[in-house]
Amino acid sequence: IVENQRVVYARAFGLANVSPAKPATPEMAYPIGSISKQFTANAILLLQQRGKLSLDDPVAKYFPNFTRASEVTLRNLMTMTSGYEDFAPQDYIIPAWRVNTDPLENATRWATKPLDFTPGTEWQYSNTNYVILGLIVQKVSGQPLMQFIRENVLDPLHLQGVFNSYTDRAKLQVTGYVSNALAPVRVQPLEGNGWYFGDGDLAMPASTLATWDIGIMQQKLLSPASYKQFETPFILANGDNSHYGLGTFIYYFNGHRELEHSGEVGGYVSENMVFPEDG
Repeated sequence: IVENQRVVYARAFGLANVSPAKPATPEMAYPIGSISKQFTANAILLLQQRGKLSLDDPVAKYFPNFTRASEVTLRNLMTMTSGYEDFAPQDYIIPAWRVNTDPLENATRWATKPLDFTPGTEWQYSNTNYVILGLIVQKVSGQPLMQFIRENVLDPLHLQGVFNSYTDRAKLQVTGYVSNALAPVRVQPLEGNGWYFGDGDLAMPASTLATWDIGIMQQKLLSPASYKQFETPFILANGDNSHYGLGTFIYYFNGHRELEHSGEVGGYVSENMVFPEDG
């Protein structure tokens, strides 16, 4: 829990491993799933600040073979308004995900299908968008995605204990589980490497995620203009509010502005809610 823009409470409950029983501790890192999208979004915004790309660039500039790539912009990808179908719409693991994959192959498979809608006209959550964005970060920066995020996002904010849930899965001290109906929990292995890439691949302790939130509230990493874009919901072509900015939902809860995102990968769920004006 953060209060007055500082971590005031960090406690763990239950078990990090059921058998043999190992208590959870606050220092342990957990996969945060789709909350990772905020880190990829900030990487894109940093590259825009440095003049390396623009949110209004068409996807065709980077992947001309993708469907209607001249009509889809990076902003559409970031705001879930591209029309590219989600490769992971279900909340369970399918057999194909047990095998490692290549992020570019995965993105190409889904981004060369017909669009689900004309870009900017509808909102549809799609992990495919953020895999493409992760690939663009690599292409523009010339660095592997995780290296760029570590050097340009994590290290400047002094975020400790962050790693890739998949390529560094041996670092996980917590086991993921699933329970069907009233059955006892059973181990739920993580997906193979490469499925989540820029869209759901980070792990960190809860306090580190809270420190990330403080960085957003204090606007430590990006320019004020970039943070404004990050926190501004996309307005659809028909004038409807999508309630989604650049990797974050924007809601009002009892009159308090809230930035929110959840995450779910094999065996793990996460939830992050920030009330910026309340600290």
